Amino acid sequence: MKKIGIIICARYQSCGGGKCFRALKERAGAFSIYEPEEDVQLVGYSNCGGCPGGNVEYVPEEMIKNGADTIHFATGLVVGYPPCPYIREFKEYIESRYNIPVVVGTHPIPLKYYTEHEKLSYWGKMDMQDIAPELFRDDEAKMKAYD
Repeated sequence: MKKIGIIICARYQSCGGGKCFRALKERAGAFSIYEPEEDVQLVGYSNCGGCPGGNVEYVPEEMIKNGADTIHFATGLVVGYPPCPYIREFKEYIESRYNIPVVVGTHPIPLKYYTEHEKLSYWGKMDMQDIAPELFRDDEAKMKAYD
């Protein structure tokens, strides 16, 4: 059984996780890396602690104590306004400190956000397709379903 933790952006700390949980069930977005028949259990859900990410230093340890073998950064870190400027640093830190893989993304990028973000000069500079390749595999219909 795969056990995962999800870290969301603190700007969305009141998020109930509906799109993430739906995508996990559907194996959509970044959760497409798991086979439909593979058991995946969510063992932790928290926010980063706000810029510059104070919880990123401690939350993964709690998730690991609960059995997490992979950490996912929520899609909101990729398509928030602005996208999280610390994604690379957070990923590198967690993977180095805790020796656990980090996947950038959870649910598919909603089409309405993708359409707007494509116009933004800074989004392309962040090389989001390199950071979160799984989020760029969904077709427009799937992305629209997450609007």
